[in-house]
Amino acid sequence: MPIERRAFLKYATLGCACCVASKFTGFAGDAAAEQAAAHAAAGGHAKPHWSYDGQSGPEHWGELSPDFKVCQLGLEQTPIDLAGATTGDPGGIAFDYRELPLRLVNNGHTVQVNADPGCSCTIAGTRYDLVQFHFHHPSEHLLDGKAFEMEVHFVHRSDAGALAVVGVFFRPGAYNAGLQPIFDQMPKSEGLEVEVAGTFDPATFFPESRAYFRYAGSLTTPPCSEGLTWTVFREPVEASPEQIRQFAALFPNNARPVQRRNRRFLLQVNP
Repeated sequence: MPIERRAFLKYATLGCACCVASKFTGFAGDAAAEQAAAHAAAGGHAKPHWSYDGQSGPEHWGELSPDFKVCQLGLEQTPIDLAGATTGDPGGIAFDYRELPLRLVNNGHTVQVNADPGCSCTIAGTRYDLVQFHFHHPSEHLLDGKAFEMEVHFVHRSDAGALAVVGVFFRPGAYNAGLQPIFDQMPKSEGLEVEVAGTFDPATFFPESRAYFRYAGSLTTPPCSEGLTWTVFREPVEASPEQIRQFAALFPNNARPVQRRNRRFLLQVNP
């Protein structure tokens, strides 16, 4: 049965976006972004080391620091399996993107592109500015139980500090010209941000079909803060097998396993 927009928006705000925003207060630069939050310093002390396997892997994130407890105890964790969605109207999404200079950083967990001001999306009347985007191999979300080869996350922040993330799947297929300026110059080892030649239009990663899923979720890396608005396009875009292998050579697995959906609404929108 379709869910009314008012009911969904009421639910989506229960994650307390203001609490999420407080987690990033005082952090510099792109610290409100998903991966930067995982590396930010608090009180002059480095965050505990975390990874995607072993004793510092996802199953143990909640044990590594009191700040990471929500990774273990949260009820609105991301990613999830995008299955069994209900058709609804969560308020829509509109993008206002432009070409950006390439500011790349290998932060030890992914390759990230930090965004200059000027790109934004609007969700249910709220504007969110693009902060950064980054890649996962394989995909973090599943679609009806199936993983894709890669997934890109566009991380946005509102003036109030709330976060909204847009995800796009990649599958093997045609060469992706949009990826190449990034992949040709992505740093091979962890380090500081570097600005490289060229520009990039993030909108080139969006599929032609604008069908998408919407749900309330979390960061997919420690501290796994909840209260985020997630939008994931249903249709994947293509990248060549060589391009996928190029990223996988740096990050063979940087995907958090799927989490329980619990009692959350998962809406599917077919514009």
